[in-house]
Amino acid sequence: MAQKIFFTPGPAQLYPTFEQHLAVAVREQLGSISHRSKQFRSLYQHADEQLRALLDVPASHAILFTGSATEVWERAIQNGAGRETFHLVNGSFSKRFYEFSAELGRTAHRVEAPFGEGFDVDQLDIPPSVELVCLTHNETSAGVSLPSAQIHALKARYPEALFVVDMVSSAPYPALDYGLVDSAFFSVQKGFGLPAGLGVWIVNEKFLAKAEALKAAGGYIGTHHSLPSLWKNAKNFETPATPNVLGIYLLGQVAADLNRVGAAAIRRQTQERAVQLYKAIAASEGLEVFVRTPDHRSATVLVAGTRGSAPALIEKWKGQNLVVGSGYGSYKEKQIRIANFPANTDEEIAQLLTAIGQA
Repeated sequence: MAQKIFFTPGPAQLYPTFEQHLAVAVREQLGSISHRSKQFRSLYQHADEQLRALLDVPASHAILFTGSATEVWERAIQNGAGRETFHLVNGSFSKRFYEFSAELGRTAHRVEAPFGEGFDVDQLDIPPSVELVCLTHNETSAGVSLPSAQIHALKARYPEALFVVDMVSSAPYPALDYGLVDSAFFSVQKGFGLPAGLGVWIVNEKFLAKAEALKAAGGYIGTHHSLPSLWKNAKNFETPATPNVLGIYLLGQVAADLNRVGAAAIRRQTQERAVQLYKAIAASEGLEVFVRTPDHRSATVLVAGTRGSAPALIEKWKGQNLVVGSGYGSYKEKQIRIANFPANTDEEIAQLLTAIGQA
């Protein structure tokens, strides 16, 4: 039976080397080692070093592991804002980030754009009382991206506020300047081509100082997995509680594989494939590009409207062993979402382009 090819926005296609790395992990019994052992500290350190090289993360930032990226929404708000946050909302996930802040008792400001549209950051006005600015680099539900250059420009205008960037469905693609970005996070089941169950939180010393100040003032910043606790353990390449040891090992190995390709090459390939895919969608009789403004279109999660039934098209492509994502929420019947992640080969992209041309 032919293997399915996944172009889903997460969980996504497994990275081509996943199986061989998993075999090594099983052979070396990594699922049974202690997270207080020298062996675990070594594999945490390897993952840390490979991610720093791939994403250009400086020594001023820690690389921390959580159960998911969703967990980081909560941790970042608890540790980065005692009173007020600011959010750009243009889809289901950026909206949920905003809602987390309100549920945690913060005053959450938001600027909202219609589903499928982006923002003009030059027109934004962030209140001076805001402590934490929460941005979504890639809105997975709508296929809209906030370019890194605009994130950097906004931070330059508001240097005193902490900035945290959700890059869940775009990492390792965005070239963030961590001299400007205080924190960013992602999960591994999308662009890194791994099974779900691991979040990665990149965070700087300024963010840590804020968390410590909040705690000293009597604020609640969490307990066992507060930022100071995660940071203290990470200094020794450890975690406060037993983590996803297997996931951390696999992430380190895949990050090393990606480093052998090179971050610049990965970004170039992602951009080239996105151009091909958008061009094919625009030329298709059965599909249309959903995001109208080219500068706002995601390079990693492409959303297409269907002129017929989206579920019927998805089922048709499954018969060709091509699996794409459905539209999100109320768009399930009339949209598809196509992931453009590094795990897919050129040959697989070519098969998808053929299918798009016949849609």
